Amino acid sequence: MTDRLETLTEAALDAARRAGAEAADALAIEAAAITIDVRRGRLEQAERAEGTDIGLRVLVGRRQACVAASDTRPETLAALAERAVAMAREAPEDPTVGLAEPGDLAREWDLAALDLEDPAADPTAGELEEAARSAEAAALAHTGISQVDSATATFSRRRLRMAATNGFRGGYTRTSHALGCTAITGEGTAMERDWCWESRTYRADLPSAAEIGALAAERALARAGARKPPTGTFPVLYDERVADQLIGHLLGAISGTAVARGASWLKDAMGERVLPAGLSLIEDPTRPRISGSRPFDAEGLPAVPRPIVEDGVLVRWLLDLSTARKLGLSSTANAYRNAGSPPSPGAGNVALTQGGRSREELIAAMGTGLLVTAMIGSTINPTTGDYSRGASGFWVENGAIAYPVNECTVAGNLREMLGRIVPANDARAHESRVVPSLLVEGMTIAGA
Repeated sequence: MTDRLETLTEAALDAARRAGAEAADALAIEAAAITIDVRRGRLEQAERAEGTDIGLRVLVGRRQACVAASDTRPETLAALAERAVAMAREAPEDPTVGLAEPGDLAREWDLAALDLEDPAADPTAGELEEAARSAEAAALAHTGISQVDSATATFSRRRLRMAATNGFRGGYTRTSHALGCTAITGEGTAMERDWCWESRTYRADLPSAAEIGALAAERALARAGARKPPTGTFPVLYDERVADQLIGHLLGAISGTAVARGASWLKDAMGERVLPAGLSLIEDPTRPRISGSRPFDAEGLPAVPRPIVEDGVLVRWLLDLSTARKLGLSSTANAYRNAGSPPSPGAGNVALTQGGRSREELIAAMGTGLLVTAMIGSTINPTTGDYSRGASGFWVENGAIAYPVNECTVAGNLREMLGRIVPANDARAHESRVVPSLLVEGMTIAGA
């Protein structure tokens, strides 16, 4: 029996051809999600969303246009295709647009090995509510927790199908289970909060609600009595919960879009050292049961493991077909897209080389400085890499945590910061970005 999304994408391509498109690709996404919020032992909010979106990209010469709709009737697809072709004919020419060459397309992949879909029955709204209630109760059971701001349980199942006139056909299903809790200690202006949020592809891999609620409470209680740290130049240890954001800034700077525009602080860094010697950053979209895994990218190219940084040296950009052509290179199969937009480059699963010491050992080694556990806002210059972010966490003295801190700012330059990071060994293997706690010497801290 023909799959519904397969029928839909083929119908969209047929409509595009009839409307006068010279080439086209279609993306159909069918998604269902449930979100349950509990507060003070009561159901606060319950949401269920279901729908199917169809996106169509058409090319007329070197012009392209993208359209999307949630109405999938044949007459809607016909109107959608006609509108897209009319838009493309009015669009400016772009010599870098175009589909992948047929010989470059992904042809075979092993969805069973990727293991992206939980075979167990979908959780009911009642089961999600019970999990959220249990997490909240576990947090409130800790003396000193004044309230739980929210406890949330979610589940989603997302099916995707893509087809193109170059011959590509493919699709897959992904599931996601998540449970989180935010606990608060103190009253009035002395309130402090912290959280625990866990997400897995398989429900069976998710930590228990009691564990999640208890960890949120423990983290919040550790923040009681937070105050501003001193101002000066100190080492900063980014906790594993936030350390991936530093690597995220690197990934943003090597996006083909930023590099092609010359709006990146790493635009001239290909072949240069961007991390300390011995550290590598590897992208691997084939890791089983991981949220960033996929068999192919948004242009139908095979998704395979590739290095981004090797032994500290930048070895590739993140490219889709268009940005690759702008730079005179080949796509790195990093195209992402949603139903209503053209492909653009991004990164999925990445893993940074771990160090030989624990987070506690790095705390002992840093002497006096700041352990950051949360980041607030950001001011980052995309062309220079100058960096300033609000932070909270813990002040370290004589190699031990002394007291919690808040309302401070950490600043530096990303190129210099990344060049001297020291990784711990505490990265969590189930994360899409496997990044351990990172120590950065010589950061500017603005506090009291």
